[in-house]
Amino acid sequence: MAGEELLPSSVWTLSTYQQGALTLELPELIQLVKPLWKSKHNLQGPKKRGMFENEDALSDYQGDAQVRGQAGVLSERRGSFPFIDFRLLNTTANSGEIGTKKKVKRLLSFQRYFHASRLLRGTVPQTSLHLLDEDYLGQAGHMLSKVGTWNFDIFLFDRLTNGNSLVTLLCHLFNSHGLIHHFQLDMVKLHRFLVMVQEDYHNQNPYHNAVHAADVTQAMHCYLKEPKLARYLTPLDIFLGLLAAAAHDVDHPGVNQPFLVKTKHHLASLYQNVSVLENHHWRSTVGMLRESGLLSHLPVEMTQEIEQQLGSLILATDISRQNEFLGSFKIHLDNDALSLEDAEHRHFILQIALKCADICNPCRVWEMSKQWSERVCEEFYRQGDLERKFELEISPLCNQHMDTIPAIQIGFMTYLVEPLFDEWRRFTDNTPLTEAMMKHLRKNKARWRALHHNQHHRGDDGSGQRSEVVEAGP
Repeated sequence: MAGEELLPSSVWTLSTYQQGALTLELPELIQLVKPLWKSKHNLQGPKKRGMFENEDALSDYQGDAQVRGQAGVLSERRGSFPFIDFRLLNTTANSGEIGTKKKVKRLLSFQRYFHASRLLRGTVPQTSLHLLDEDYLGQAGHMLSKVGTWNFDIFLFDRLTNGNSLVTLLCHLFNSHGLIHHFQLDMVKLHRFLVMVQEDYHNQNPYHNAVHAADVTQAMHCYLKEPKLARYLTPLDIFLGLLAAAAHDVDHPGVNQPFLVKTKHHLASLYQNVSVLENHHWRSTVGMLRESGLLSHLPVEMTQEIEQQLGSLILATDISRQNEFLGSFKIHLDNDALSLEDAEHRHFILQIALKCADICNPCRVWEMSKQWSERVCEEFYRQGDLERKFELEISPLCNQHMDTIPAIQIGFMTYLVEPLFDEWRRFTDNTPLTEAMMKHLRKNKARWRALHHNQHHRGDDGSGQRSEVVEAGP
């Protein structure tokens, strides 16, 4: 059958563990991990200043990104490929230096070795996790009691958790789904891993940051509760689905694959220009799993299979493979060929669910959907500005003088979101959640069409799109 290659060959089930009902409330979870974080903070010592306190370390650093710590999946060493700092690049460009591909690559390499110096000095990001007052803690806990509702406001939740929405959300979901008890997860290791994941997202990115990861994870949680799917899911399915959602964009540089390819970035070379970012997200996650030791108590064969299945899910988010997955999904539905008792078919639906969660912003209520739209376009425009400064070809959708937010969103909804969610509606048999999502999608598209019409009527050339979009009508 077409699309069979999208399905993994096998999926492990953890029959040796029993599903438990042990759950903890949010304050209890926080109290468990707070002493750990305080002790970690105290061990960091005084913060060092300056760029290269240990410049000699640079000459010894080989920049080896791949580590085979055990048999199986190649992982990436955490921090080997640091965030692309637009401020550094823009400062150089504004100083009058003529931009070339070679200079872009040299600047990125400089950042790589500077970041290596930080790691070799033992500098750890100073982050205060969960040290919230009782009022904020209570409000966050109240929000988590409604985490399965589609109008969950992830932006408010991120503020209430002091910017730690991803860690707090994952701790809660792992606990409420019984995964901590089922897999006998060590709370210290779990917290260490989740902090690693959250810290390896870059808040400088307007869109691809930890809040986006938390939003996708919350959407994935909602999809895992859909009746047609929920009754067949194993604890391993839920574990993989939530973990893949949380880590699917980890260490995203804020630029797309074509940018990395045309600047000959080391990630593009490493992954031979194929699913460059998705491979990086996956291998980085594997590296953090191993570094944290989260799964070290499980059999080696089982952890290797988990790593492979995690990669299968994250690689499915490559938007260039959209038609491949959509075509396979349609064939399965047309032929009534999905059997969710089959582990491979469940995994395929998890891939589709993650793809839906990743692009579900247009299906949210307008206030949140609009904010996400402005954020992703801001990230596009930043890339376009960088390409313009360095005399590179401006990537599609990245020219703020030509590509307006309404036009981008209308095209995104028409060609990517609607076709995928039409099939998801077929699969779920049009549940209340699906009806709500499709209703928001229709309304949001109508609003963007109205805004696009108003811009066209005014003769707006699309410039200045970084300012907030003014809504047309009530």
